[in-house]
Amino acid sequence: MALNYIWIAFVLIAFVVALVQMIFFGNAAIFNDILQSIFGSAKSGFEISLGLTGILTFWMGILKIAESGGAMTVLSRIVAPFFSRIYPELPKDHPALSSIFLNMSANMLGLDNAATPMGLQAMKQMQELNPKKDTASNPMIMFLVLNTAGLVLVPMTVMMYRSQFGAVNPADVFLPIVVATLCAWLSGLILVAVIQKINLFNRVVMGVLISLVGFIIGLVYFFSRLSQEQITAYSSFAAAFIILSIIVAFVVMAARKKINVYSSFIEGAKDGFQVAVGIIPYLVSILVAIGMFRASGAMDLLVDGIRYLVAATGANTDFVEALPTAFMKPLSGSGARGMMVETMKEFGADSFVGRLSSIIQGSTDTTFYILAVYFGSVKITNTRYAVIAGLAADFIGITAAILLGYLFFH
Repeated sequence: MALNYIWIAFVLIAFVVALVQMIFFGNAAIFNDILQSIFGSAKSGFEISLGLTGILTFWMGILKIAESGGAMTVLSRIVAPFFSRIYPELPKDHPALSSIFLNMSANMLGLDNAATPMGLQAMKQMQELNPKKDTASNPMIMFLVLNTAGLVLVPMTVMMYRSQFGAVNPADVFLPIVVATLCAWLSGLILVAVIQKINLFNRVVMGVLISLVGFIIGLVYFFSRLSQEQITAYSSFAAAFIILSIIVAFVVMAARKKINVYSSFIEGAKDGFQVAVGIIPYLVSILVAIGMFRASGAMDLLVDGIRYLVAATGANTDFVEALPTAFMKPLSGSGARGMMVETMKEFGADSFVGRLSSIIQGSTDTTFYILAVYFGSVKITNTRYAVIAGLAADFIGITAAILLGYLFFH
């Protein structure tokens, strides 16, 4: 229901803001801008879904091989001690646990194309246990909130853009990004755990979380001693090697069990194609609403209002110029990336605002896109508190990004 109200709010706000601009400022062309945005967003939604078709078809085929060969069962047993505690409604040997683990691993490596099919597979498997097929279950909400928090260990895309725009040290935002995204992920986990009455204070969960934090600290220390070229080389090799090793392991396990690997791949690939087609309406709907909101000028009014309120308190307003990236991040990944690029163009990649927009870009993931695609893939219409929890994690991650930006670069 939350997505329904948000969708209505975006459309109505866009129309009202445009009406005000026409009446008070004589800007009648704004309605044409909004109309063009609707057509453009609808086209973008279809193109994004079309772009996902190939990778979804491939990865769903690979995951079917893993399922047929027993690899998913093995992975489920490995991750069950931790995941069964934060997903208590999923059986310990359920294949959804392994899909969740693979999705989380791909996200941490910054492999968006690989993460999405694994996430959709996890949603499909969780939907099989869901008693109310149109309503998000507790495990689905936990999974999606952690997904929207977007825990990433190597923010390659952000560093690549900073390099393109002439940053002296493109990797100088690496540490604050990792810390900010960890804050978002932990806050999402804690928030959903409180709502679902999940006990996080047990040896297994605390042990894993402490180990994760320790690993991230060690990783940050390791990368902080490397040059940009070395960071790129190490992270690219690690991501490619891990993914290829997983694919080969799945195929070998299936072959050892005398599974027809090719037939399994084709069977899974067909499912991937159907999923890609099925998410088109959901993706188009959310992108159209976001496009209308942006084209109406509502985003600019929001930023100007915050600038005025912050200035009225006497606080430093330097961070306000990076807020467009923060506001766009939960709404549209490409929109937030565009805002970050525009900020670096205007202020410079090594300016405070340029660095801050980069940290914000890497601090969390695209909440509404993820919810639209993942819930749409299993036709969930009642998302319960998933949107609120996801946005709360985003808010904490973005707030942490701003504070870290001041700490490191102001």
